[in-house]
Amino acid sequence: MTKAMAMRLSPLIATALAIVAIPACAWEAIRLTSDPVPATSKEVRETGPFGTIVRNVFDPTLTPYVPEKGRANGTAVIIAPGGAFHILSIENEGEAVAKWLNSQGVTAFVLKYRLVETGADFPLQMMRYLGNLASLRTAVEPLRPLATADGQNAVKWVRDHAGRYGIKPNRVGLMGFSAGGAVTVWTLTANKPASRPDFAIAIYPGLLPDMIPVPKKAPPLFVAAAKDDKLAYADSVRLATAWKTAGASSTIVTYESGGHGFGMKKSGKPSDAWTDAMAQWMRAQGLVGK
Repeated sequence: MTKAMAMRLSPLIATALAIVAIPACAWEAIRLTSDPVPATSKEVRETGPFGTIVRNVFDPTLTPYVPEKGRANGTAVIIAPGGAFHILSIENEGEAVAKWLNSQGVTAFVLKYRLVETGADFPLQMMRYLGNLASLRTAVEPLRPLATADGQNAVKWVRDHAGRYGIKPNRVGLMGFSAGGAVTVWTLTANKPASRPDFAIAIYPGLLPDMIPVPKKAPPLFVAAAKDDKLAYADSVRLATAWKTAGASSTIVTYESGGHGFGMKKSGKPSDAWTDAMAQWMRAQGLVGK
């Protein structure tokens, strides 16, 4: 082989090695509805002031993330990222969470639930709404039955296809961040046995109803939030209290600081420890190894 040829091949070889080195953990997305893809569908993935996000989701999907061979423990978690129903914080509250769960032996599924339509000015629109949560509640109310259906269909799909992924059908959980926490609660309170998760996790859940109806046979619940979260701390406490008052299993972990939307991103604040607390709770529930 000539030196010139070796130089031309070197980048290709490096790329191939890099591809081999990356675990093939993410599978192709699964549509949650048999309806035709809406003609107006303009799903966008971009990186900006809110990190890597997805917006304009009109076609709900699940993307599986599977642990490395031999590590799966039979537990599954469906992850609903947050974003005020305008965007999905798909990396910080979705894909990075899925990969962390894989490291715990958990099979993860990132849920893209339906959102309001946005344009290029969505950051300004979101900031206005976040300054007036009452108006945000009104704006997203029409989405409630759609997002609830997305959560229900996600749980039912994973349970129905558990054998494909080595999942135990009675160990399917639903986890939501912020607005995804609302999707989690709406799915729980719909109280449909076929689509009710076996456990639930709500990380700084927001936009919860004034009255939280706890379903009969409510599954174990884990809640985490920072005390300086002006958007969702109160809702987080209300959710955990509602579960406890109803006699259901509820654990809430709070941190002195961390704000809203910390997700998997490390900030040097106490909230960085939430994954340790969640892993401990999952071990206590028999969902991951000791």
